[in-house]
Amino acid sequence: MGGCTNCKAKTGCDDRKGSMLADVQHALDHLYPSRTWGEPDDAAGLGEPMTPEELTALADELASELQAATFVRPGDDDEPCDYLYVLCMGRAPCAVQVRDEGVPVPAEWRELERVDELYLRVVISHRARIAAVQQVAITVERSGGAFAIREAPRAGVYDAPLLPRMQKLVAILPAYDLLHVDFGEIAHPPEGFHAGSWPALYQAPAPAIANYLFYPQPTTMVATSLIA
Repeated sequence: MGGCTNCKAKTGCDDRKGSMLADVQHALDHLYPSRTWGEPDDAAGLGEPMTPEELTALADELASELQAATFVRPGDDDEPCDYLYVLCMGRAPCAVQVRDEGVPVPAEWRELERVDELYLRVVISHRARIAAVQQVAITVERSGGAFAIREAPRAGVYDAPLLPRMQKLVAILPAYDLLHVDFGEIAHPPEGFHAGSWPALYQAPAPAIANYLFYPQPTTMVATSLIA
């Protein structure tokens, strides 16, 4: 299989990537005048955050165009972003609905030792009209009388069966005034920026670009929830 080097579209792709990276650098410089994580200029937002109505409209369009159930999860208080989960492997009611929406545990879970689901997770910044997409695996395992729901994100989208939906998803985002950023290009620390309090919070060397634009936790951090 040929890689990017042999692709006839590589020149155009490189041009788009260069423009995307320039936009990301502009956003970082504008939002972080001190160039330090944890010190954003809250008055310097690049565009209004998406409203709940816009998020719902985008989720509905993705569900229709991708033929996949799509769910909105607002970010927590320390997450200046919102999430859309596109269910690519699994079926509703799914783990995201049980965990985030209070949907009752499906009866079939009680007959299984483990449930595996696969999602495209769209993360949308409150600080700029920027979105990125990660591949996320969610597993459900019985733990005594409860269920452990484990979410494991990756730094991008890698599995071939997800790519057609990924391409359609990316093509829809500009209609909502959202710049799509390749997650692989923002999963490393930005040059010339200071980590601030991040290393002490997460016991890791430095935050990635994604941590400046979206959520604070490491980009591939595994999270587990226990559902009674």
